[in-house]
Amino acid sequence: MFQINTRGPIYDPEAVQPMRDELTAAGFNEMLTPADVDKFLGEKTGTAFVMINSVCGCAAGSARPGVTLALQNSKIPDRIVTVFAGQDRDAVDHLRNLYLPGIPPSSPYMALFKEGELVFLMQRMNIEGKTAEMVADELIAAFNEHCVKEGPSVPKEQYDAILHAKACGSKIPKYSGN
Repeated sequence: MFQINTRGPIYDPEAVQPMRDELTAAGFNEMLTPADVDKFLGEKTGTAFVMINSVCGCAAGSARPGVTLALQNSKIPDRIVTVFAGQDRDAVDHLRNLYLPGIPPSSPYMALFKEGELVFLMQRMNIEGKTAEMVADELIAAFNEHCVKEGPSVPKEQYDAILHAKACGSKIPKYSGN
């Protein structure tokens, strides 16, 4: 089992922090290592929602605002977690290889597991060209079908204070290791 990250981030961690904060403010926990992935997805009871976060424009314009809006629903997953593509590289690879085998890599990416089985997924190709509200509507439909935990993930006042990071990956500096 992996314990630490062996590859550093692609993008400047300080530049992407607002993109992380957007999801943690909505109640997401972060998976930073392969061990975190195993700990989270090793729990097979109830529902688990995973979002592979990204610096791309569709993550900023639709995916992150859409998922945070969906988590204001009356039914939400039991556990919600995120991992960041291009940042938490070993954790993302471990997630894709072990828990999403045979599914082409995509970021952003959202998956809902019920009792350890994948029951819903939304890949980048399912997000591009959609508004945040359209993404939220699809997620809410999946939550209503598969989840029983009472929402929202955070109080409305906390949700209303979330700052949605609008930067696109083409404007995020590469990480130089300094």
